[in-house]
Order: sequence, then structure tokens, then C-alpha cells
Amino acid sequence: MVLIKEYRVVLPCTVEEYQVGQLYSVAVASKNETGGGEGIEVLKNEPYEKDGEKGQYTHKIYHLKSKVPAFVKMIAPEGSLVFHEKAWNAYPYCRTIVTNEYMKDDFIIKIETWHKPDLGTLENVHKLDPPTWKSVEVVPIDIADGEQVAPADYKAEEDPSLFKSAKTGRGPLGPNWKKELVSKADCPRMCAYKLVTVKFKWWGLQNKVESFIHKQEKRIFTNFHRQLFCWIDKWVELTMEDIRRMEAETQKELEEMRRKGSVRGTKASDE
Repeated sequence: MVLIKEYRVVLPCTVEEYQVGQLYSVAVASKNETGGGEGIEVLKNEPYEKDGEKGQYTHKIYHLKSKVPAFVKMIAPEGSLVFHEKAWNAYPYCRTIVTNEYMKDDFIIKIETWHKPDLGTLENVHKLDPPTWKSVEVVPIDIADGEQVAPADYKAEEDPSLFKSAKTGRGPLGPNWKKELVSKADCPRMCAYKLVTVKFKWWGLQNKVESFIHKQEKRIFTNFHRQLFCWIDKWVELTMEDIRRMEAETQKELEEMRRKGSVRGTKASDE
């Protein structure tokens, strides 16, 4: 048994803009999550081509002992809380698979994303068979809705309802911003359709952990896309060449931060 949900994130940007914004924001977020011997280790970041699909392949290791729920930490052996993330970015389609060597086939998080130039109105964009699609819960995410943000995660500088872009003129996003986009044909719009499949086969904990993971995925998607929009002036003029150069620099910085065991939250690791 697996738990599948489709998260729909609408944004006031084009599909082409989002490709750059997403990669920029991932690089910045990776640095913010690394330090103290934990965080993200990039093993591979290279072009790939397979079965007619081509794009960018990444393999990352997440050392996240402090991020897992206490009830898992209590029973998980030392060293087992290391996760491998393999991603195939054949934009506008992307596929990410997260596994754990200790749990092997009993644990998987699969995230499949289609980026479409619409307002999140397409049904079964991932072309699942009818019985599977019927079991999928669709979860809309509104980046401007403060109610969807945990108080501990809130930052005024990352609030789309307050932010106005100097370079694009977009924002701030009011309560009805998505409805207003319908009548603004000249304003860009897109939706990231994120199909998340979670499997955690551990007797007595399966439902609890699968629900916990989905709750965390929704939180990550919400916070990440709020940041992405509010950082638009930092990335909207970048090219893919700029992004690849930034990713290479970030990879070196992450290796150095993990090697030194920099402490998250200090000035040195925030810069």
C-alpha cells in the first residue's frame, strides 16, 4: 500500500522562467540546509540521455538525522538516517526518487512533476490508470495564503502577499490573485503538478510515517515556492549557463561546509 497525492502549485511566471527560478532556489536552499556534519552532499550533476529522454541528472545524499520524527529516530539504528536522492530533470517533466539503503525496497519517495502553462485545471496530467487516479488526493497550494504556512516558517521577506518585484512588476499577490489571472491574458501563469508517491513499509508505523512525509512535502513545496517568487529579482535575468556555473560553485561550497562541520545558523554558514 502506498499513499499518493498530487500537489498543484500555481505561480505568476512562465514555464521557461520557472526552470531558472527553480534551479536557482534549489542551490540557495541547499546551502541553507547544510552544516554541522549534516545537510546535502552532491555526488553527480551531469547531462543524461536515455530512451529518448534527455536532461540533467543529479545524485545527492541527504544527512538528515535532525530532520526525521522522534518516533523514527528512537528505533532507527545509527547511520541509517541517510537518504539518496536521484533526479532526472527533463524539463518540463522531472522525476525524483528518494531511497534509504537501510530500508531498501520498504521505503521510497517518488516525485513526478509536470510544469504546464495553466492555472492548475488539468486532470490526471500524469496519465495514471483510472483506479489509481481515483485514489489520488489533489492538494492545491496557494503561495500567497499565509494560513498554509507554519508560524515557525514565516518570514515577511518571503511573503508573496507583501512582495512586489522591481524587475517584473509582479506582486504583491492578493487573496484572489489566481482568479484575477484568468482575466489578465498578458500576465504569465503556470502550474507545477507534483505527484508524490510515498511507501514506508514498517509494521506499526506505516500510516503514521507516510502521513508525516506527505505533511513535510506540502510544507517544503509551500515554503520553497514562496521563496522562489520572492527571489524573482535575483534570478529572472539569469541564463541556464549562469545556473550551471552557480550549481558548480554551490557543490564546492557544500563539500567545504560539510567537511568543516560548519554550524547552521552562524553568520559564516549563512553567507
